[in-house]
Amino acid sequence: MPPAKPSPGRRVTLRDVAARLGVSLATVSNAYNRPDQLSPELRERVLGAARELGYGGPDPLARSLRRGRTNVIGVVYDAPLEYAFADPAAALFLGAVAHTLQERGLSLLLLASPHGTRPVQTASVDGFVVYCAAGGGELLGAVLGRGLPTVLMDQAPQPGTSRVGIDDAGGAREAARHLTGLGHRHLGVLSLELSPERRGGPVPPEREAHVVYETTATRLWAYREAAGGAGARLFVSEAAQNTPDQGERLARDLLAAHPEVTGLLCMSDVLAQGGLRAAQALGRRVPEDLSLVGFDDLPSSAALNLSTVWQPTTGKGARVGEAILALLDGDGPEDVTLPTRLVVRGTTAGVLEGAGSGER
Repeated sequence: MPPAKPSPGRRVTLRDVAARLGVSLATVSNAYNRPDQLSPELRERVLGAARELGYGGPDPLARSLRRGRTNVIGVVYDAPLEYAFADPAAALFLGAVAHTLQERGLSLLLLASPHGTRPVQTASVDGFVVYCAAGGGELLGAVLGRGLPTVLMDQAPQPGTSRVGIDDAGGAREAARHLTGLGHRHLGVLSLELSPERRGGPVPPEREAHVVYETTATRLWAYREAAGGAGARLFVSEAAQNTPDQGERLARDLLAAHPEVTGLLCMSDVLAQGGLRAAQALGRRVPEDLSLVGFDDLPSSAALNLSTVWQPTTGKGARVGEAILALLDGDGPEDVTLPTRLVVRGTTAGVLEGAGSGER
């Protein structure tokens, strides 16, 4: 008489299936892991007994630990999970990373860590991609402390890691020079987050002096360098989140506080979309009264006729995927900087009266 079904509450094991059929543990294991070693009839007997007993197959975690590989790469960022799905540029980037990794049978695990390092410390992964983390912060420290293959995206280089970034300074400098070349001497900046606190609103000098996100710091520095060279003034406001609603609110407040502003430098096309809404609501004609330049060149930006800084978002994702695969294969770290370029469209067409005179 076959052994009874295991008592309720106890996990069914491979040993239970073998006992039910009177076969070896190796036979049951082969039914799942090496089916070519069994006849079709025997394999179906094993799988049928497993279904009857409620056995779901080998524990994938235990199996991965035996192999020393999980075939999972953790993507780390210090923002809420929904941020990855709300930001079009993030979605394009993550899709490109996933496409590159899945060709090698690897998967992505999103590790949103806005309130601590535990997700990074406990994740069963083969390596990390740091999508967004404050420089010198605890989250980045937790990643580096794991000692796993790691690729930093748009971050300052760290020993033993690969880095993939873009020419943020060159793109931001081009955008600011484009506006000053049209005669703008009072420029507003709709900035990405300066720190994990994401305060939002006008940025005083003391806060700007302590920016912890590499991308934000580099673009602000380049905007100021180009504006200063043309004798232009900057008025900076920080977005608490990279959304059109935030862009609209920031632009409304900034233009109300500084009506002399005639050009907006937006650190993302998403914020620029909000800036366009604000201009329409305030009756500011674009580009006659207000010029805007975004950053990213999202697929939707051409339809909006938005001048912007193009970056290879999907190409960057693919390059990050290639970089983590290279580290997993035992190759040494690399440092890659991809190009950016200004794309001029209708939101900055025309030249202001008095261009070059320092007046609007």
